[in-house]
Amino acid sequence: MLNKRRLFAAVLLLTMTVALLASCATGATGTPSNTITDIVWQWVNVTNQTTKVTTTVPDPTKYTITFRTDGTLSGKADCNNFTGTYSQQNGLIIKLGASTMAFCGEASLDQKYLGLLGQVVAGGPDGAGGLALENAGGEQRMLFKNGGKAPKK
Repeated sequence: MLNKRRLFAAVLLLTMTVALLASCATGATGTPSNTITDIVWQWVNVTNQTTKVTTTVPDPTKYTITFRTDGTLSGKADCNNFTGTYSQQNGLIIKLGASTMAFCGEASLDQKYLGLLGQVVAGGPDGAGGLALENAGGEQRMLFKNGGKAPKK
């Protein structure tokens, strides 16, 4: 009889723990919290997972992206600004919209950055406080650092 009581108590404790953890993973409205929104993400590097070649971004503050809770995004690609939308229904899909189109110089990574963003199909927190975005198949993996809270729209 004692073992059944212990088993019942253990199951009850486990159930309560799971319920508590589930409530921590949701916001006050009961919807999942989104840890990538309203942060200015600064592009640090991109790694080709096949060749293991990494391109480091010389000035991450010039290459940013901010995801808003309403599904819109904005950012900088060197001397250009861009907007767009995103969805997290099946991975993370970015749809770039309007962009300024100034020439930022031969050494600029603006076109590479925008091209990579347009291919993103997966992404999220990298487990170390940053953001990782990947294209289909995961060949290109972009890493971002947290540049701080985004200003209000």
